[in-house]
Amino acid sequence: MASTANLRIRRSAAELAALAGVEREIRTQDNTGRRKYLQDFTRAFRTYRSVLEEEDLRAAAHAADIVLIGDYHALPASQQFCASLFEDRAQPADRPVVLGLETIFARDQHVIDEWWRREISEHELRQRIRFDIDWGYDWAPFYSLLVTAREHGEALYGLDCMPREDLRKIGARDRHAAHKIAEIRTRHPNAVIVVLFGESHLAPGHLPRQLRKQLANERILTVLQNVDALYWRAAGEPLVHVPGVQVNDDVVCTFSSTPLEKYENYRLHLSRWGRGDHEGPDLAPTIYNLIDSLAVFLGINRYSSTNSTQPRFLVDMLPEVYGPEAAAQVVRALTRAKVSEDQIELYLERAGDQGCVYMPQINAIFVREFHMMYVAEEAARFLHHACQGLPARSAGTSALLKDALYVRVLEQVFGYFGSRTLYPARPAVEGKEYEIIPGRASSSGRQPELGAELLGSMMANALYDAYLEGHVTPQTIRRWMLVHLDEAGAARKTYEEIARKLRRRPKGRRSIQ
Repeated sequence: MASTANLRIRRSAAELAALAGVEREIRTQDNTGRRKYLQDFTRAFRTYRSVLEEEDLRAAAHAADIVLIGDYHALPASQQFCASLFEDRAQPADRPVVLGLETIFARDQHVIDEWWRREISEHELRQRIRFDIDWGYDWAPFYSLLVTAREHGEALYGLDCMPREDLRKIGARDRHAAHKIAEIRTRHPNAVIVVLFGESHLAPGHLPRQLRKQLANERILTVLQNVDALYWRAAGEPLVHVPGVQVNDDVVCTFSSTPLEKYENYRLHLSRWGRGDHEGPDLAPTIYNLIDSLAVFLGINRYSSTNSTQPRFLVDMLPEVYGPEAAAQVVRALTRAKVSEDQIELYLERAGDQGCVYMPQINAIFVREFHMMYVAEEAARFLHHACQGLPARSAGTSALLKDALYVRVLEQVFGYFGSRTLYPARPAVEGKEYEIIPGRASSSGRQPELGAELLGSMMANALYDAYLEGHVTPQTIRRWMLVHLDEAGAARKTYEEIARKLRRRPKGRRSIQ
C-alpha cells in the first residue's frame, strides 16, 4: 500500500495543476478572496479528526435541531446535496423539517408562500423573487430544492437581506439571518431547521456564533461541503472515495465534488455573466486548461517540433469546442467529414448520456451539459488522439483500422485514466480480467462499443491503482499513448503490454480500498 504522503501527491498532481490555471483566471475577475471575512472561513477548517462513512453523516444530521449547510452557489451539487439531506431527514412519524435559504430575501416571503400554496407558477416565482437579477446562479438545481422542500417539508423561508455585494455589511446579514432562524423556531417549535447558506458565513465566528446567541440550547450542526484544505488532506486516505470527515464535535464536511469542479463551475458563471444573459458560458478555456494540465502531468511538451517521444506541436492541435446551442453545427461538420449516420447517432447519444463527446474525425468536443468527470474524460480522449497525430482527422472515416476493438479499448483506457487523474472522486469500475476475444473484433453495432468501454474502464481503473501504488509512472503512460495505433498490430501489442504490466502488480494490491 502506498504511503499517505505518496497517495496524496499522486492523487492530487494533475488536479492541482488544473486548479492553478482556473484560480489564476478567477483572480483576474474576482479579487475578493483576500477579504478578512472570507479568510476567516479558510483558516477555520484546515484539519479533521476522523473519516466518516455516509451513515455517520446521516446520523449526525438526524441528531441535530438545526443543520447549517454550506453552499458553494455556483456548484449544482451543493444544492443537490441539501435536497438529498432534507428528504432523508423528513421521515414519516419523525419531526417535521423546515428549510431556510440565503438565496431568497426575507422581504419576498409572501411570494414564497404563494408558490408554496400553488397559487403562482415556477416562472412567476422566478421573476418575482428576481432570481436572475439578484442571484444569477443556476435556477434548475435551486428550484429542484424548493420542490423537495414543498413535497417533504413543513415550511420554506427566505433568510437574507440587502446588501449582498458589500462585504463591509456582511456581518449584519449574519445577525439578520440568526434572528430569522430564531423566528422560525418560534413558529415551528418541534421542527428540524435545515439552513442552506453561503459557505463563508459558516466560519465559527460568523453565522454559527450569532445563532448560538439567539438559540443557546439548540443542537446546531454545521455541514460543510467540499472544503479545499480538508479535501486535499483526505486525498491521503487509503479509501478510494472519502464520503466525509468529522472536523470537531459540531462540524462535519461532506465531499460530493472536487475543488477543480467547484472553481470551474464558478469560472463558467463568471464567463456567462461577462458575456451577457443572451450568451452561454465560454467552455473552451475549461477544456484547454484540462488538456494542458493533463499534458503537464504526463510530461508532454506542448511545443515540441517532432512526433516521437512527444506529440508534434500539441498547442496547434487543440480541439474546437462546441457549446450546447451548436448541435446542428456539429451534425453538419460530421456530415461534411463523411462520418456515417450511425456514428453520428452514437456521438449524439454519448453527448446526451454524459453531457459531452470528443469527435476525432473533426477534432472537436461537443458539450451539451457540463459535468467535470466526463469533460475530463473527453479531454483525455483528445490528448490520446493528438499523441498519435490525429490520424482519424487526416484519414477520415477510413481510419478505423485492423484490430479495431483493441483501438477502442485503448481509447477508453486513456480517456478513463485521464479523467481519474483530473477527477479522483470518479467512482471506480472494478475488474481483474483483461481479455479480448478476437472473434468479436469485427462485430458491428452498439454492443461491441459498450463491451470495449467496460473493458477499457476496468483496465484503466487497475492502471490508476498501479499509478497510485508507484508501479506505473506518468512517463510510461505517455509512451503508450504515443504509439501509432494505425500501424499493423500496434494496438494489440500495446494492449497486451499494458495487461502484462497490470498482472505483474504485487498480489494483494489489485485496488486501493
